[in-house]
Amino acid sequence: MKGFGKSDIGRVRALNEDSIFVSNTPVGRLPNLYIVADGMGGYKGGEVASSSAISYFCEYAENYQGEDDILDIIVEGVRYANRMIIRDARNDAERLGGMGTTFTALVVNEGKLYLAHVGDSRAYAAGGGSIRQITADHSYVMELVKAGKLTKEEARNHPDKNCITRALGVEDEVLVDGIVNSFDSRFVILCTDGLTNMVRDEEIEGLLLSDWRLEGKAYRLIDEANSRGGYDNISVIVIDREVG
Repeated sequence: MKGFGKSDIGRVRALNEDSIFVSNTPVGRLPNLYIVADGMGGYKGGEVASSSAISYFCEYAENYQGEDDILDIIVEGVRYANRMIIRDARNDAERLGGMGTTFTALVVNEGKLYLAHVGDSRAYAAGGGSIRQITADHSYVMELVKAGKLTKEEARNHPDKNCITRALGVEDEVLVDGIVNSFDSRFVILCTDGLTNMVRDEEIEGLLLSDWRLEGKAYRLIDEANSRGGYDNISVIVIDREVG
């Protein structure tokens, strides 16, 4: 198994407010670690929020000495990162006030996927002719879909599709989705909405199943989003179970 990630500014934005982290080797007690974060805020605030959240999460993981299982470690790591970026924003309110970020962290261990998730960045399982979203979007339009007021297709094109209902940096305590799934597909992909707003799920799977090498698959996904406008920053991490 191996993961590879790439983050791209896109074709429109002046700054890349996405951040990623890829480690195919242990981080503290975690056997591997993959993270995507999509920042938001004022001048450079989003860039700081996403990169700082990853740094604080890794700090927590590297220093963790307890006996909790993987899911508890990563969920609490997200909560710690949330507290730290709120502290930073309060200490530098003029520059960083209002900053926040989505956060999706993945650990793979013994045939299982462990995820801690906040916001509308996504994790998918793909391969074998299907693609399945593992995470649930914490967004206004997804609430409307759950309530039966919008279809998924209507949500995709809704003017408020980028309005998220959960993020790090907003509240002193953040609600984190902790998810455990079997790793029974060939691929797992983490990505920000700069990809999913431009490229449909079935197209993502088709690109993953191409003959490109692992790195090429990530680059190809980003190229596809850019070819359709690249209106947002685009970040992708692809994990291939069959690559050693």
